[in-house]
Order: sequence, then C-alpha cells, then structure tokens
Amino acid sequence: MQEKSNIKLVLFDLDGTLIDTAPDFITSLNNVLSKYNKKKLSPSEIKTHISEGSSKLIKYAFKIKEDHEEFEKFKNEFLQEYKKNLTIDSNLFDGIEEVLAYLDKNNIFFGIVTNKYHEYTDPIIKSFPQLRNLKIVVCPDDVSVSKPDPEGIFLACKKLGVSPKQTVFLGDHQNDLRAGISAGANVIGCLYGYSLSEIDKEIYDCKFVNTASEIISKISS
Repeated sequence: MQEKSNIKLVLFDLDGTLIDTAPDFITSLNNVLSKYNKKKLSPSEIKTHISEGSSKLIKYAFKIKEDHEEFEKFKNEFLQEYKKNLTIDSNLFDGIEEVLAYLDKNNIFFGIVTNKYHEYTDPIIKSFPQLRNLKIVVCPDDVSVSKPDPEGIFLACKKLGVSPKQTVFLGDHQNDLRAGISAGANVIGCLYGYSLSEIDKEIYDCKFVNTASEIISKISS
C-alpha cells in the first residue's frame, strides 16, 4: 500500500462492502418464495448469492435454470418486491461511518463502483446522510462492461482526475478484487462481506480486512 499522502480516492463496492443490504434482499426474496409456497431461505444462504446478482438468486432459490418458462416472471417479481424494500433494514457496516469521517478529515475523495443499477443504487444512497459527500457513483448503466472488468474504476478515476495508483478499491467479491487489480489500484478485500470468506487469499495481490474498522489502518499504512 502506498503512503497515505499518495491516496487521493477510495472507491467502495456497494453490497457487502459499504452497506449491508442483505436484510432487504432476504425479506424480498422470501416474500416471493412464500407467494409460490416455496421454502424460505436462511439469511446465510441468501447472503452467499447476493453479490452474484438477481439471476443467480432466482436460480438458487427456485432451483431452476434461466431457460425455465417462469424464470423471467420470478426474477421480475423479485426485483419489483426488492424495490419496495430497498431502504427498510439495510445499514452501513459497523465501522464504515468512522472510515468515511477519516476520509473527509484527510480530504480523500470517496465513491462507489457497483454492479447494481442506478434504479436500485440511488435510493439506497439517498437514504444514508452519512454518504452525502460521495464524489461519484458508477453503476452498470454508466459502463459497457461491469466488474470484473476495470472500466468502472477507470471511469471514476478519470472523472475525478485521480490515477488508479492513487486509488484504493474495496470489495467483498472476487470480481471486485480482479477489477481493482486489473485497474492498477490498491485493493482491499473485505472478508466481513458476503463472498470472500472461503477464497484462497494467496492468489490475490491485495490486502484483506476482517472488519470495516480495520480499513483506516490499511489506507493509512
């Protein structure tokens, strides 16, 4: 990791990194499952698949493939249900508020690069006053290729006039790590999120944190 004075920008993945959105995913998916008299899933089952996107969630929850005749119906119903529940129980991860305060105090820009579309991302962000100083939000709507491609990180850096080498990128999925490394950013894997607990950390050239409270020390060291 570079010297603190060289870090000008910190970019966060959204789900499982900056915000714990799992509670609202869990409520929404289980509401749809209940409608069709399907077995509800446990929070741990759903969390494992959140970062894979809505299609993976539907395939896992309904035990069907994408070519199933009712796949699109189930997926659309889930997305509509999720829209109703976007901001009910989601929260910043413990320690994130302190990280944001540190970034503000040290005049370090911060933003979001996510694979979640603006129609879902924007209402969530607006519900958190702690995120009022966000400098940029990059969603799939803004790029031609989503993570693990580094285009979103490059776009954020370009718009803010910051080099990827002066940027820290944090994520809780292997696609985040791949995107950050490909972009040439300083990458931090968030083991407190949804998807990295079982990975072989040795194969990624980055640092890891077990809690969000450890992020400040990784940025400043």
